[in-house]
Amino acid sequence: MCLIVFAWRPDHIQPLVVAANRDEFHARPSLPLGQWKDAPWIIAGRDLQAGGTWMGITTRGRFAALTNIRAPGQPIGLRSRGELPEQYLRGELSPAEYLAELAARCSDYAGFNLLVGDAQSLWHLNSHSGEATPLRAGVYGLSNAGLDTPWPKLRKARAALADELDQPDIERLLALLADPRPAAEHELPQTGVSLEWERRLSSIFIASPEYGTRASTALIRHADHTLEILERSFGPHGPLSEVRYRHPPRN
Repeated sequence: MCLIVFAWRPDHIQPLVVAANRDEFHARPSLPLGQWKDAPWIIAGRDLQAGGTWMGITTRGRFAALTNIRAPGQPIGLRSRGELPEQYLRGELSPAEYLAELAARCSDYAGFNLLVGDAQSLWHLNSHSGEATPLRAGVYGLSNAGLDTPWPKLRKARAALADELDQPDIERLLALLADPRPAAEHELPQTGVSLEWERRLSSIFIASPEYGTRASTALIRHADHTLEILERSFGPHGPLSEVRYRHPPRN
């Protein structure tokens, strides 16, 4: 993922509300959101190049999401970052236990942010700082830097999510992810890429022939463990498919 805004409200009737865009090269093969044949309790997209996923949830309420840290020139990781959410979703360790185990091998991966949670807690790990932090109730955002780094698109998307939280609806959550407007030039962060790329990457929804938003996903987890998910997939020329998922399904 390259932009995730989320509300963590453990005592609320909707404890977890997520709106996220996955930005990637269009040539990288992947599968859209679905139940995995080899692990049917996992609902996630799947990377077909290196394996793993960028965001997923289980029917038992375990949640994981990943963003890369933008740092041109950083070493290529020995292992794919996409395995980090997958390992958590397949496993039984608590969020705190999983991140404690991961701390010893963070250097195997290029820079990343990882969110892992269950019904009781939600944790964040930034591989550059090495700190695993339990999150208090609140509204948060992650892009390709640290948690809540105030990039223009993150501030805009987080504010839009906050406006939807009285009665969150997956259609409206998906709509807030579709904003293609770049940030004003004076607001652009300086992350080590060219000015052209800073402009291109500064919008909530990224569209270009070779790289862009590949999937927009809205997710609501209710206190009774009901899941609602809506995902739209995109190619270089526009929308490709839409997947709706609800667990348990309506009768």
